[in-house]
Amino acid sequence: MVNKDGAKQGNLTDMVARQFVEARLAARALAGFPGEVPADLATGYRHQDAAIALYPDRIVGWKIGRVGPDFEPRFGRNRLAGPIFSRQLRHAGDAPTTFPAFVGGFAAIEAEFVLVLGADAPADKTDWTADEARALVGAMHIGIETAGSPLATINALGPTVVVSDFGNNAGLILGPAVPDWAARADASLTCESFIDGTSVGTGSAAEIPGGPLESLLFLAAHCAGRGRPLKAGMLISTGAATGIHDIAAGQRARVDFGALGAIDCLAVPATPGV
Repeated sequence: MVNKDGAKQGNLTDMVARQFVEARLAARALAGFPGEVPADLATGYRHQDAAIALYPDRIVGWKIGRVGPDFEPRFGRNRLAGPIFSRQLRHAGDAPTTFPAFVGGFAAIEAEFVLVLGADAPADKTDWTADEARALVGAMHIGIETAGSPLATINALGPTVVVSDFGNNAGLILGPAVPDWAARADASLTCESFIDGTSVGTGSAAEIPGGPLESLLFLAAHCAGRGRPLKAGMLISTGAATGIHDIAAGQRARVDFGALGAIDCLAVPATPGV
């Protein structure tokens, strides 16, 4: 069976996926992981594929997260991926951008450098060079990932659980384009994150292991291997540049990217719906 994104659908009877999707759509917190915690990333991605098949929206991009150093030796990976859906994409403006936070679940903001793809990736290509990955990119933007899950303990339970619930993603706020992005050193792309006016982290694109293009290298191979090749126009949120910063409904966040601009946002309680 093939879904509207042209990828094979996951198992529609996957009860882990079903419970995560139902909780997201109902804006309802989960008391614990809804099943047996996956022993490996492959099982987590099977849950994710099943959840994508159940979720009533289309994928417009992907977020990339870290597999923490404590877990990396066990899983042999330092990155993970999750989908970004169309109705969870927001565009930054002059006023703070509102985004939903799961009350009783998990919510955070992450400063991001977002790649916009200008070309399709070959459907079966799983081996990439940096130059090949760079050729896929049409632009870079500043942005904020609005991380979120109905499960408050999602990060504490580890990367297999994070993967199972859309990579702990709940949306993306897209900001202005980065001029001459390809000519800039990663360390020059700096940012600082604030919650309610208090600085909670500083960093740059160099904080992302190998930089944003290394994230794209991973994702291009990963998505091809899952039968979900990257397409022109997709948005790739390449990784947290200042860390993962917890936020609750009613709190405001700001990420200052210096001369590249700033993005302000406001967390509001999630309500039922997509």
